[in-house]
Amino acid sequence: MNNIISNEAEFERMVNEGIAAIPERFLEKLDNVVIVIEDEPTLLQEKQLHLKKGWTLFGLYEGVPQISRGSHYGSVLPDKITIFRKPILEAARDIKHAKEIVKNTVWHEIAHHFGMNEDEVRQSEARKKRK
Repeated sequence: MNNIISNEAEFERMVNEGIAAIPERFLEKLDNVVIVIEDEPTLLQEKQLHLKKGWTLFGLYEGVPQISRGSHYGSVLPDKITIFRKPILEAARDIKHAKEIVKNTVWHEIAHHFGMNEDEVRQSEARKKRK
């Protein structure tokens, strides 16, 4: 693994900075969701996502997107956004690049929480890069 940061606390600060970079109007609308950090995806997560050998997963949203919640939604565990530390640090060229990957991953997974599918998230990311 890339040695661009020395400990888990530094990575947690990067994730918190990524969350803080989300516009307040979106943060206010987060509902019943937790953001956690894990070293890497579990074998079960990889299997459920049908990850192919060589694919890299920086983050994962698990839960019921807000647009899919109806009157029946309640008394459920929080949705979970997981940011995977090792794949991000292995892909990053330096600390600045790692921060950018984390920020983009947090934004990406929060978009899933609001109900965007993978294609919609990627299209939104492409529009953002063009601006």
